[in-house]
This record gives sequence, structure tokens and C-alpha cells, in this order.
Amino acid sequence: MARVQLDRLLTRERALPLAAGALVVAFLAWKLATEPRNLFTYIVLGLATGSIYAIAASGLVVTYTTSGIFNFAHGAIGMVMAYTYWQFNTAWHVPAVIAFVLVVFIVAPIFGAIVERVLMRRIEGATVVTTLVMTLGLLVLLLGVAQTEWSPEKSRISHEFFGGVKVTVFGVTITGHQLFSLLAVAVAAGVLYYVLNKTRVGLAMRAVVDDRNLVALNGAQPNRVSMLSWAMGSSLAALAGILIAPLITLNIIVLTLLVINAYAAAIVGRLTSLPRTFVGAFALGLFIEMYHGFGPHLHGTLEDINRGLNGSLPVVFLFVALLFLPQARLRAGRLVAAKAPRVPGLKESVAGAVVLVVVTWLLTSNLSVADQARAGKGLAFALVMLSLVPLTGYAAQVSLAQLSLAGLGAFVAGRWGAHVGFGPAILLAALLAGFVGMLFALPALRLQGLYLALTTMAFAVMLDQMFFAQNYGFGAGGALLVGRPSMFKSEEGFILLMAAAFGAMGVFVLAMKRGPFGRRLAAMRDSPAACATLGLDLTRTKLAVFFVASSMAGIAGVLFAAQQGQGGAADFRMEVGLPVVLMAVVGGITSVSGVLLGGVLLGMQSLLEQHIASIPGITYLAVGAATVSVARNPNGIVFFLSEKVGRHLPWRRFFDRPTSRPTSRPTASAPDLREPEPVPIGMS
Repeated sequence: MARVQLDRLLTRERALPLAAGALVVAFLAWKLATEPRNLFTYIVLGLATGSIYAIAASGLVVTYTTSGIFNFAHGAIGMVMAYTYWQFNTAWHVPAVIAFVLVVFIVAPIFGAIVERVLMRRIEGATVVTTLVMTLGLLVLLLGVAQTEWSPEKSRISHEFFGGVKVTVFGVTITGHQLFSLLAVAVAAGVLYYVLNKTRVGLAMRAVVDDRNLVALNGAQPNRVSMLSWAMGSSLAALAGILIAPLITLNIIVLTLLVINAYAAAIVGRLTSLPRTFVGAFALGLFIEMYHGFGPHLHGTLEDINRGLNGSLPVVFLFVALLFLPQARLRAGRLVAAKAPRVPGLKESVAGAVVLVVVTWLLTSNLSVADQARAGKGLAFALVMLSLVPLTGYAAQVSLAQLSLAGLGAFVAGRWGAHVGFGPAILLAALLAGFVGMLFALPALRLQGLYLALTTMAFAVMLDQMFFAQNYGFGAGGALLVGRPSMFKSEEGFILLMAAAFGAMGVFVLAMKRGPFGRRLAAMRDSPAACATLGLDLTRTKLAVFFVASSMAGIAGVLFAAQQGQGGAADFRMEVGLPVVLMAVVGGITSVSGVLLGGVLLGMQSLLEQHIASIPGITYLAVGAATVSVARNPNGIVFFLSEKVGRHLPWRRFFDRPTSRPTSRPTASAPDLREPEPVPIGMS
């Protein structure tokens, strides 16, 4: 019976791609009969665009399959190298060919090797959460470097290669830049095939995936092999960034988000197969250009939806590719030598909330108006970060979309807060964000770790493009006014309200951790296989924790917007949300006090911007540097300080209840969330 059900499932999974392929073939045949010239035009454009995606995605696959680390900073590396090429070619007047060779074959490989040696080697064998945080921290750090070196306020143009060359094939004009892109992807594919399949270095790169120690015993040097793979990946990212910059303009954020397009192609290849990755890249390029050329022409609200969809087509492609991934198998966890933060009792947590409100009142009464605004913003960030504690800190479910969910709360408060009142608006925001968060959770039922992070990032970008930036959202470049309750109109009064809200939600989170639900979250984090064996309902647990965390983010979004007086699309973009997640890790994403510290530190970044105005990217630089410094310790700064300093304080256990059982026992705080080991890469 089980065999029959498995055969039916496999048949159904195969039927969906076959049906989709049949529809695509029928559509192409129809367009070939009705608009052959337009069809050939968009095919050429799609192949040229897909070739650039193929180059970027192949770099992702090379680094992942040789190190087991998915490089979220891949697009940021390509962005920095594209600007470096502009610096050589346009600013310093170095000939294009020489500048191209310098960046792609010298600067980029050296940078990739340095990244592997200084950062990635430190997290070898670490959990998925740790590797994600490290590469995301590098992404944010590179954003800061780019904003500091090349101010976003100044417009820059990167010129196409062979701009005067044009070739006409079947009535379709092909530019020299498009031909160069197609040639580049062909050369890159050939070089990768030769290196990985015909050389001893390629054999060592594939062997490092299976067993680094065994490779070392056979005379190879795994560390040098890893450096070579990261150098190759960085060089491919540089090539993709340089080729796509003339097509989509030199923009720091746009070029960095190029990596999401590469994600989609890499996922089609399951992060292991270069041929399938190239197929996915060309399919993505064709899909984008065909939709732009033959997509529907709508009006009114439907036109806004279509405009948003045009901007998020690569993300839609990524999301569909993730849905076709096989369900993650349950694996037993492993105990590691790490300590978990102590969970305060009810009396201690309530006392801590009261102390927070009192300290906030004492401090804000002596602050200037500008400093009160910074303190309020820090508490608002801390409230958003607090929603990550049960989700990521306790359950190890990675989400990169919490600030986007907070944006839904701000939207509710802006649209309906004046009509229904502040309190009902908070309730509506919690419900809306909670149910949208449950939609986020649906992929989490079958995916985990890296793929879940990719899914939530895709959702965040889709909310940016298809909702926040549209007229039915915050309005195109606009914002919605959000009022405060009459009792807390003043800046000082509203800060006290936010402090009380953080204290109440913190008490709730800690009570949840101490209760049965918290124990289920810890069990699911440590060993999903054991939970399933014992009959625990993982589906219900995941849905519940996503709903709770998303509702908390929605409430935080209302308070966030009310503190500023308005909420807009620019406040809740995906790239703005990354520092929020990272500073939660820096402070300590496994504890309430940790995210409070992270929020306060992020809110105080405006002081750096004010006093170091000569460095435009100082916020990104500070967040990125802090993240890569503490990425190995998920418990963050607060846990480190409590271990080093707190043990000497006389009031450390003032609120602890006496117990007959030992209070110090070995715990498992860092579950093994690593993905299955990558399959050795090859071209066959």
C-alpha cells in the first residue's frame, strides 16, 4: 500500500511540470504562428538575460557544493565588482579590456579568497543559521562599503561592451553586448566543465565536499581548494555584475538584489547540478522577457498589480521552483557543547518589565527631543526583533520577512486606525499579519533551514513590489499617517507605552518558553525526527509559532509607524529588514534582553550618521561588522556579558526559586540544522 501511494505521489509531482511544459509549448506555437518576429526578439533578449543569470548562479553553485555554505552576499560581491569596474574604466580612464581583466581575473578572485580565509573558514561545519547570518552580515557590510565609496546620490553609467556592433538574424537585431554575454556564458561553462572534470584540482574540489580530512590524508590541501572555489565564485559574480550593470543601471540595491534572480536558477539545479542551473537560468530569462513582451495590458487596480508582478517575476519563479523541491526529510539532532540562556521565572520576568518601564521613564525625561525620537525608534526595532525570539531563537525557523510583516501592521493602522481606534487597529494588525505569516509557514511544513530563508526573503520582496509600493498599499512613493492614542500623544508618553508593550510581550514570550508549547518548540528545534516518533504534531506547532511571531510583528508595526507618525514602503523594504534580523542576532536572538539590546543599538545608529556624516554607509558598515564578529555565537552579546560579568553580581539569583533539583545541567542549545551534504558538483 505504501509503495502504491508513493508511486501516485511521484506521478502527481511529475504531472505538474509536464502540464506546465505543455502549456508553454502551446503558447510558443501560438506566438510563432501569429507574431514570429516579436517571438524571436524576446527569445534573443531572454537568452541574453538568462546568460547573465547563468553566470551568477553557477558561482553560487560552485561555492555551495564545495563548502556547504550558501553565499547570500553573492549579489553584493557582484555589485561591488561592477562599481570597481566602473571606477577603473570611467573614473580612472583605464581601457575597457584591461579594466575587465583586472576586475574579473585579479581583484574578484583575490577578494573571494580573502572572504574564505578570514570569514568562511571560521564557520566550517556550523549550523545553517550561523552560515546564513555570516553571509547576510557580509552582504550588509558590502552595502555599507559601496554606499561609502560610491554615493548613491550621484548617477553613474556603465557602458555596454561593443556598443557599436549590431547583428541582424531573422529580422531580429542583436547587440554586441548581448553577443558578448552569450559568449561569456559559453566560455564559463566550458572552463567549469574542464576544471571540475578534467583536472586534479576539480577532483579535489568535489572530494572536499565528502570528507575534508580524507582529502588531506591523500596529499591535497582542503583549505587551498576551498579558497580556490570561493575565488572562482567571486570571479563569476563579478562577471555577472559587470555584464548586467549596463542593462539595469548602476544602482547599489538593484545590483545586489540580482542575486535573488540567481537564487531561482540555482534552486532549479538543486544547488548541485550546473547543467540544470544553466537550464533554469535561461528559462528564467525567457520567462521574464516573454511576460514583459506578451503580458496582459490592464487598467486601474489590475494595472498596479501587473506592475508589481513585473518587478517581482524572478521572485515568483524562485517561489515556484521552491515548491517543486522534495520535502525535507526529518533528521535527528545532535547535542553540542553549548549553553542556552537561563529562562527567568514569572516573578523575575514581571520585575524586569517593571524595571524597564521605570528606567525608560527616568531616561527619557532627561533626553532631548531628538534623543527621545532615537530611543523610541530603538524600542520599535526591539519590538520587531522580539517576534523573532520564539520563531528563530526557540524554534530555529528562519524568517527574513519580519519587518515586512510589521509593514502590514503599519498599513492597517494607516488605513483604518482613524476609523476604528488605536486599540482595535492593533487587534486587526495582529490578525492580518498572523494569517499572512501562516502563509509563510506553508513552505516551512516541507522546507527548512536555507530553503525556508530563501522563501521568506522571496515573500518579503513580493510584498515590497506587489503591495507596499502600489497605490492600494502605501502609495507609489508615499506614506500613510498613523495617529497615537489620546493618552500618549507626547513623545515621552508614547515611549513609555512602547516600553510597557515590550515588557508585556516579553513576559508573554518567556511564559510561552517555560510552558508546554515552549518545550514542543525546543524539541522540534533539537530533533524533528524524535518529535514525529513521539507523535507530536509538527504541522500544528509550526503554524502556531509562525502565527504568534507574525502577530507580534504586526503589533510592533503599528507602534513603529505611530512612533514616526507615518508608515511608508521605504520603511519596510526587504533590505531594510536585514539589519533588523542581524542586530537581533548580535544582541542575542535567543533571549528577550538580547533583542532589547539589539533594538537599542540599531536605533542609536542615527547618532553615527549624525556625527560621522562623511560616511554615508556607516549604519550598514556598523551592522555588518558587528554581525560577522559575533556570528558564531547565536546567543549574542547579552549572553556573553552575563557569563563573563553577571556571575560576579550579588543579585544574579535574587529572583530564583529554590529547587531540590540541580539547576546546572548540560543543555543542547544549538541544534544541527545543516542541510544534507551537497552532492559533488559536475557537468554531467
